[in-house]
Amino acid sequence: MQTAPLLSLVITLLNEEDNIQPLLQRVREAMQGLDYELILVDDGSTDATIPRIKQYADDRVRLVVLNRNYGQTTAMSAGIAEAKAPYIVTLDGDLQNDPADIPIMLEKLQREGWDVVAGVRAKRQDGMLLRKVPSKIANAMIRKMTGVYLHDYGCTLKIFRRQIAQHLGLYGELHRFIPVLAAMQGAKMTEMPVRHHARQFGKSKYGLGRTFKVMSDLLLMVFFQKYFRRPMHLFGPIGILTFLFGALISLYLLGVKLTGEDIGTRPLLTVAVVTLLAGLQIITFGFMAEIMMRTYYESGTKSTYLVRELYSASSPVSTLE
Repeated sequence: MQTAPLLSLVITLLNEEDNIQPLLQRVREAMQGLDYELILVDDGSTDATIPRIKQYADDRVRLVVLNRNYGQTTAMSAGIAEAKAPYIVTLDGDLQNDPADIPIMLEKLQREGWDVVAGVRAKRQDGMLLRKVPSKIANAMIRKMTGVYLHDYGCTLKIFRRQIAQHLGLYGELHRFIPVLAAMQGAKMTEMPVRHHARQFGKSKYGLGRTFKVMSDLLLMVFFQKYFRRPMHLFGPIGILTFLFGALISLYLLGVKLTGEDIGTRPLLTVAVVTLLAGLQIITFGFMAEIMMRTYYESGTKSTYLVRELYSASSPVSTLE
């Protein structure tokens, strides 16, 4: 019976044909002496990324080819789902992360008993205006709103214990909030400086046209942290306060009506009706959200991606889904 490796390295790729050979070489050099597997997830590449992987792969490489471009988060989730090792590492496939940092991070995680060790890009090799400044602002917002205090949420290089990585619940574009998702599981996290290199080949595929997406996802993360398991605790108080506000206005108008005044043309009557109905609707929405959460927890887990092909250099016959 084949034993599981110590480390599973998960790398997502999109049109990185020129980076494949040097990436595999750097991983081999950095992982000498360690039992590992390398899981490469192709996120719908249209260039020669897949043929290059098959050309240069050794028996430690496993290739997951997604049916189309799903995005970095889903590709990362697909790779993590395939991982067999007790420790899982995520890193970029553009050679900006340095695989040589992985053994150091693993040693820190094992020696100090952490669940997650996150990289902090030291001397980041990116443009100041378009990458560094927005990143600093985003990091500050995430720290403030979530209470998860890390310095570099955008660094893909992280190492996890398997039970944390495989229960992150990654979908949409939540890879930027992996530390928050891990914190929701009670993971013990720390961070350490890692090397960062300028991109040599190709260009970034997951670029800056994401500011509003990050802000939207941040609001979602705050909701997840506080109310995901108990949505009625959010919608209930809001609905009750809204309904009570409408009820107070209605009582006031009733008093006015009893004095003989006409209230039919008063705008305040419209406000009373709207707030009463809104309060009832919000409370009802809370009940529906609670039912959905029960369904979520009691139903089976469903994948958010479709794998077209599974390839391993040790068994070159592809598996088609």
